[in-house]
Amino acid sequence: MNVDEKIENIKNGTNEYDVGKIVSIKDFVAEVVGLDNAFFYEKITFVDRGVGYVTKINPSSVTVAILDLNSQLVIGDAVYRTNEIYTGKFSNEAFGRMINIFGKNPVNEKSYENTISIPIEQENIPIMDRISVKEPLETGITGIDMMYPIGKGQRQLIIGDKKTGKTQLALDAIVNQKGKNMVCIYCAIGKTMKEVKSIYYDLIKRDAMPYTIIIPAFNDDRVPTLVLTPYYALSVARKYMEGGYNVLVVLDDLKRHADAHREISLISGKNPGRDAYSSDIFYLHSRLLERGLRYKNGASVTILPIVETKGGDITDYISTNIISITDGQIVLSAKNFQKGQKPAIDYGLSVSRLGGAVQTPEMKVAGTKVRRKLLSYLETASVYELSNQDDLSDALKKSMVEGKTILDNLKQPKFTPFTKEEMLEKFKFLGEENGEH
Repeated sequence: MNVDEKIENIKNGTNEYDVGKIVSIKDFVAEVVGLDNAFFYEKITFVDRGVGYVTKINPSSVTVAILDLNSQLVIGDAVYRTNEIYTGKFSNEAFGRMINIFGKNPVNEKSYENTISIPIEQENIPIMDRISVKEPLETGITGIDMMYPIGKGQRQLIIGDKKTGKTQLALDAIVNQKGKNMVCIYCAIGKTMKEVKSIYYDLIKRDAMPYTIIIPAFNDDRVPTLVLTPYYALSVARKYMEGGYNVLVVLDDLKRHADAHREISLISGKNPGRDAYSSDIFYLHSRLLERGLRYKNGASVTILPIVETKGGDITDYISTNIISITDGQIVLSAKNFQKGQKPAIDYGLSVSRLGGAVQTPEMKVAGTKVRRKLLSYLETASVYELSNQDDLSDALKKSMVEGKTILDNLKQPKFTPFTKEEMLEKFKFLGEENGEH
């Protein structure tokens, strides 16, 4: 709120704010009485000690999640309403650097200058202001661009076990956006400072940081900060999209985000449901991922959410929720990773619901052929791989050799993106065999 608005409020007599007091404190959550008119996500101040936001409204009290504190709170402390929805701070100076929800660089804790307020929660862009997703977002990864393409404005889930290359896929996609007038945002949720710094240095080496912003919520940050940070990141993305830029947002990862929300919900006294998550867990992610779209001005926000699984189980509660919200998923297999098939994509389980609609005609034709032959080979190989090859028919032998060649051509070292022409050249032999070239 600027000075003019404050003066206007004084003149109108609307500068009076409710004052409450803390009646209980549990970790990062405070129960407050006396704020009868408070609303969800309203910014609450603890005198000069810190800030929070309203996360639950009870019959005679409100529950406030504590975001930032500079000294200890005690029962009886005064709490003030602000009549404002909680907003983050952002600066354009964050390009090529890190910035958190408080408008600070978390590496040195210095605040950026020339910050603006970025709403955490805002009304979603209506359907009438959205246009269809038709342009490809080229990741430079052959297995994705040819068979499971991503469009600008799509929400494509990357899902798999720990250490299968999920984050690497997203970083490859960011590196491949160099020189394409694309703003990239990497949002780390619950990662360590060391992990995020490693990603930062990887992107610097590949000259990807000038168009990239890293927005982290570290594992030792307060849990409410972990919950709000992805919304903040997508509000920043929306700002650039409305300014005419295509934006790529990586959310790494939403399983940790869901766990943070569960922690707040349980401490706040919300009724636990399946796996102890509160009943609004689906809404938590659906309203987040709904922000991925192609806008009427032609710009877009593309979201690559990442979800970590255990034991390759993509049917757990959070995974199935997010699969049902997104426009497809890239499934990574620990078994493929151990075999040396990198990227370790499970081509049988992966899917893009937009498919050829976001590919060029030649990529659509080649990709369809590669996918059909590869899936046929994978199905056949599971049966005949260990059999005596001399006993197989010539047609089956040829099919097995062809499928193995396709699989080998899909291997790709990290940070080595291919152009569309290089991908088509790799699979030229499929067309030659059919007499098409």
